[in-house]
Amino acid sequence: MAAEFTEKKRWLFFGLPFTFTKYIVKENMITIDSGFLSKVENDCYMYKVQDVELITSLMERIFGLGTVVCYTGDTTHPRLDLVHIKNAKEVKNFILEASEQARMKRRTLNTLDIGADVEEMDGDE
Repeated sequence: MAAEFTEKKRWLFFGLPFTFTKYIVKENMITIDSGFLSKVENDCYMYKVQDVELITSLMERIFGLGTVVCYTGDTTHPRLDLVHIKNAKEVKNFILEASEQARMKRRTLNTLDIGADVEEMDGDE
């Protein structure tokens, strides 16, 4: 598994990297650096990533780009969009594997609310 991906957000037309947004995906963290005059750096720990989605429009496919959407348990950004990046499928697969390994290292368990009511369960006893 690669140790890190660094991709730049690109214009959809010809896939040119004329934007000021950079995505850095490491084994333990996703970082989004954006801005030119006013810089913003946003980090999300890999163990917080719950699901990953790859979206490729027709234009993105023509220019070899894709958008990776990470659904996280992060409070500042519950949805991280890595927009118009090259190697999108590899980045998505890397995030899926790295997030699973990070959860296993931290022994973090994702739980789902399936709608079971505690009061109903108590009444059955």
